[in-house]
Parts: sequence; C-alpha cells; structure tokens
Amino acid sequence: MCGIVGFIGSRPAVPVLMEGLRRLEYRGYDSAGVATLINGAIDRRRAVGKVSSLQELLDRQPLEGTIGIGHTRWATHGSPSELNAHPHANERVALVHNGIIENHQLLRAELEAKGHVFTSQTDSEVIAHLVSDLLDRQFSPQNAVAAALKRLEGVFAIVLVFAGRHDLVIGAKRGSPLAVGVGDGEMYLGSDALALAHLTDRIIYLEEGDWVEVSCQGCVVHDVNDQPVVRQMQHTAFSGALIGKGDYRHYMLKEICEQPMAIGETLSSLVDPVNAQVVLPELPFDLATVSRFTFCACGTAFLAAAVAKYWFEQLARQPVEIDIASEFRYREAPMPNGGVGVFVSQSGETIDTLSALRYVRTQGQPVLSIVNVPESAIARESDCVLPTLAGPEIGVASTKAFTTQLTVLACLALAVARTRKTTSPEELERLTLALISLPKLIDDTLLIDGAVRNVAASLAGSRDALYLGRGSLYPIAMEGALKLKELTYIHAEGYAAGEMKHGPIALIDEQMPVIVCAPVGPLFEKTAANVQEVLARGGRIILVSDRVGIEKIGRDAEAVIEVPPADNFIAPMVYSIPVQLLAYHTAVFKGTDVDQPRNLAKSVTVE
Repeated sequence: MCGIVGFIGSRPAVPVLMEGLRRLEYRGYDSAGVATLINGAIDRRRAVGKVSSLQELLDRQPLEGTIGIGHTRWATHGSPSELNAHPHANERVALVHNGIIENHQLLRAELEAKGHVFTSQTDSEVIAHLVSDLLDRQFSPQNAVAAALKRLEGVFAIVLVFAGRHDLVIGAKRGSPLAVGVGDGEMYLGSDALALAHLTDRIIYLEEGDWVEVSCQGCVVHDVNDQPVVRQMQHTAFSGALIGKGDYRHYMLKEICEQPMAIGETLSSLVDPVNAQVVLPELPFDLATVSRFTFCACGTAFLAAAVAKYWFEQLARQPVEIDIASEFRYREAPMPNGGVGVFVSQSGETIDTLSALRYVRTQGQPVLSIVNVPESAIARESDCVLPTLAGPEIGVASTKAFTTQLTVLACLALAVARTRKTTSPEELERLTLALISLPKLIDDTLLIDGAVRNVAASLAGSRDALYLGRGSLYPIAMEGALKLKELTYIHAEGYAAGEMKHGPIALIDEQMPVIVCAPVGPLFEKTAANVQEVLARGGRIILVSDRVGIEKIGRDAEAVIEVPPADNFIAPMVYSIPVQLLAYHTAVFKGTDVDQPRNLAKSVTVE
C-alpha cells in the first residue's frame, strides 16, 4: 500500500528519492519522509500529507547525502502524524516499510523490556529496534537483517540504511512487492518499476522471502535460507517520463478519456479483425474441458468479474464462480477437478488476490491472470497472463483499467463459447464485430460529458444515492455506486433492479436520487417497471439510456443522460463511461480530492 524508494550512488540522493516518491504517491499519501547518511550519521525529514508537503519542508531544511531511503505512507497502524511517518530511525539504523507486522506487539514488549524506547504507534518501528538490538550484540548489518527477518510475522517490504555504512542498503520482501533497479555506478530500490523507470529500465524483481545487499557496484540477492541466489534481470516497458495530466484538470479525467485508445490497444492484442475472431495466446489448459472457472478479485476488478459471469454463462454455458478475494482465501473452498482459477487485478500486487491465487495453486488448478502490470507478482506466479494494455493508471479510482479488464474478459468469454460450440459462428462473428466497434463507440459516448456535468451539479447536494441495473448492467450499477462513494463520500448503493422491492424501496423519498442504467434490450421493460415504482413513491430518477429508452420512460425523470445505442454484449463498457463521469463531476462540484480520495490507495498490498 505504501510506496518505498531507495538510492545509493555518488550524486545527491534526495532529488532521486523525491522523484520516486512522486511516482509512488498513488500508493499512499497520508505522510511522506526521506532519510540519508551525512558523514556516517542518519538524518531525516518527515511531513504529514502529500509528497508536496515533504518537498516544502526540504526546501526550508535541505538534506544532503548520496545514500538514502524514502517513503509515502498509507496509514495502517497509527494515525497520520509526523511521529508515525517513515522513515523510522534511531542512531544505528533507518528503515521504510510497506506491510503489516502481525507480531509487533510481542516484539515491542520484548524490546521495551530491554530498554528500547518507542516514539511511534506503528508496527514498523519495531523492525528498526529489532535490527538495532542485534547490531548492539555485534551482528553485522547483513546478519542482523537476516536474523530479524526470521522473527517477523506478516507481510512486508523493507529497505534499511545503517549509520557509518555509506556502502550498503539492504532490502527484503515477503508478500509485498520490492524491485531492484540497476544503474551505472548507482543502484535503486522501489515498490514497483514505475518508481524506477526514470532511472533505469533494468529491473530485478525479488522473489518471496528474498533479501538483498545493494552497493554502488551491484547487488547480492539471498533467498529465504540466506543463500546467495541469482535473480534474472528484466527490461521494463515503463516509460521514463513521469506520467502527466497534460491539459486535463485531473488524472482521472485524462484516464477516462484515454479509454478508447486503451480498449483499442487491448483488442488489438486479442482480436483478428480480418476474420472477426478472438485469438488467444497458447493456454496451458483446454478451454473445451474446463469444468468451472473461479474468478477472484477485489473492488472494481471484482465487479468486472461479475459482468463476465453473465457472458460466460449465457454465451459459453460455462459454470463460473466469482469471489471477493479477501473472503475466498478464508473459505477453504473445494476446487473441482478440471477447474481454472482466474485472477483479475490492475496492479498485480493486491495481497488478497495474490493469496487467493496461491491457495488455488495448492489445490492443483492452473492459474490465469488478467493484469495491467506484466512484471507484477500475480503475473509472475500465473501459468498464463492476458494483459490489459491500459498503460499506467495514476488516479486512485479505476477507470480505463476497469474497461480494459471487461474487454479482456469479453474476449475470453467468446473464445470459450467458440471452443465449446455453444454459440453459432454467425453470432460469434457479430459479437466480435461489436467488440471491434467499441473504441469508436466509447469515443462517441465521451461526448456526453457536458450533459453529465449538469446532472452532477444537482447530485452534489445529496446525502445518499441508489443505482439500479439488470443483467450485466447490475455490476455496472454497483460500480457507479462504488465510484460515487470513493470520490464524493456520498453514501451510495448499487442494486439489482428487481431486488429493489425486496428492501431498498423503503429508502425512496423525494430526497433520494436513483440512477438507473437501462439500455434498450431484452430486460428493458422490466427495468422500466422498476422506474415506475420509484416515481410512484416520489423518487428522483436519473435515467441513463439510449434515445429509444429515453423516449419510452424518460419523460418523468428528473434528468436523463443519453448514450449511443450499443449491442447488449458491450453495453457494460459503454455504460461505465456515464457512471465514471457522474462520480468525477460530482466530486469536482463538492471540492473533494478526485485523484487521491481520503483513506484510499491505488494498490492494496496489506490485508
């Protein structure tokens, strides 16, 4: 969840660290800090708030040194404050940490009994004291870290520097990502390749349980048994340029508008446009004989899987189970023979999804992942990967990652349907052509921006909101509610339209806006009946539909948002655009932080 960066070289460390932290701020922005060695002594600067607050402090109180570590925090243990901000340090060691130390209370009590004085509420500080205690007992830094790691329970990525050692940085990982960047006469560590892309394209990804000694000349990686090992150096595809907003006010709006291109890039990797056919890479299992797909994901990615369930079961007649990864991993679910686990993640580092993947692997099932970062832990631990080619997504609320996940899942559903011969060749061709038309259709849909902005002005004053949808639009209603909650802090819920009369209808009054996603199609008339039920009770209908739908039931709506007509197969992607824009513009009217909503982080690498 937090962002980590480390540097060792001959030039000033702080500019390198700060650039890395700016790239990592999507991981957390409750506080930030850096520490360096100056004439052998540890010095540091910490600030509450975003990386810009730390930069302001450094402008007033510069920090020298050619070796250092940096951190941008998403608070777990301990509220955001300067004392709880990283790096944590004493006279012997400074460290930054991403993760949770589950046995920190036991270790803290043990160390306090020895006279160690803690200054923060965090679990992270215990690592610094534990390593210092071992250094006091004449352990070398390497041996102290190796011994300390064996005492820690939980998940973590840590990077440490040591007083008097200008020639050494040590990093370690267990369950949380950490990469080593290789430079010329200098070396780097970071939570992901994006943090290091401005410095190098040569990356070494640490494996589970690894720890690494880093100097200006290179690195030595040790495995969980402290034995030196060789980890392959890879060339990352990330651009060295810091991703900018361009002329857009926010990253989120930029990324919403990038969806035609992102979907087009993703389709180009999976669809043969000449023959109007999905072409998947070689898979380590036979699509025709899969007994069941089990989809696991979190948040928005889970809702993408929820849409896919409709496609797989309707088109391919393929049994599908979908699970929230954070719950699945504890159910000890029996996995059927011949099943396949499918894991959907933007970052490829989400700890709950990664843990669910590892459980499925223990059950002997092959693993397919759908991720946006091909170098990520989930991708590396999968048998095969279908990448979403969305490019870096900086806004915390997922937009283009979501619609490219839907695009990949739609392609996979068509491939399964073709293999199982459950849908006619003519229908498969028609649906594939609908997919091919999607980038242009999304581009056309983006023209509704002004109309959505007008609706958002009235929504901004609401305390609650209800989203309704049927069929594959039910998960889109849930996604719309999630986006509104994330960005505006308005309480919102997404419901299956047919379920409204089984409880949520009790909430309907003249203050309650009800956003209805209702494309014209087989389920339209049933959704129209639900609209009438809301109107009969004085509810405020905001209807999202095409022209025909609006002509049929939009007359009594408080507001309408017209989207282009779309085949029902691709309607979930098309209707994602208005619910994204509605949340975005409502947040702008309310004045909330669109790109970095409170309490959230982009990549959730802790439980």
